[in-house]
Amino acid sequence: MAIVINGSGTVTGLSVGGLPDGTVDNDTVASGLASSKLTGALPAISGAALTGIVTGKVLQVKHYESSGAVTFPQDTSITTTMVSGAITPSATTSKILVLQFMSFGLNGGNYPACSAKLFRDSTEIWQKIHLGYMDVNSFDRRFDFSRANYDSPNTTSEITYYLKGGNGTGSGFSGTYGGAGNKTSPGTLTLIEIGA
Repeated sequence: MAIVINGSGTVTGLSVGGLPDGTVDNDTVASGLASSKLTGALPAISGAALTGIVTGKVLQVKHYESSGAVTFPQDTSITTTMVSGAITPSATTSKILVLQFMSFGLNGGNYPACSAKLFRDSTEIWQKIHLGYMDVNSFDRRFDFSRANYDSPNTTSEITYYLKGGNGTGSGFSGTYGGAGNKTSPGTLTLIEIGA
């Protein structure tokens, strides 16, 4: 078939693949190209370049895992670091979703339990007491605890989150307590920066 160029600027008579390679460039492709026409190996696309998403973009994820079990001191202080992890927010308006997993073991003592706190640097975010509490029972036991916190650090400086644990009691503190963190499995922190 002959190639015909008419007065309106259209070309007829070309077969598929009839143009030499490299003839069509970005300026030649019409805007609004259907995504169904994109096939084959496509280049990697950075999530930072996404548009049309006003809030809630995941900007970065950091994951940390404890290195082993830690024994709590013989008091009710919640000062023993079980796992920690750092993240540097990219904007002061970012939120940090802090996913936490912790495991405990305890025995002995008067009405024994364990306690936990989450800190951002030196600022306490939350506290939970009486973890694993079972009234007067002091037998050896293991248990896990998970939770999530949505934090607003309001900074672009590096911040460190600390998950700390300690012995606790449902009554007066007496006897020898055997509380420990990361007892059955490693404690973990997953820090997810979410754009505001």
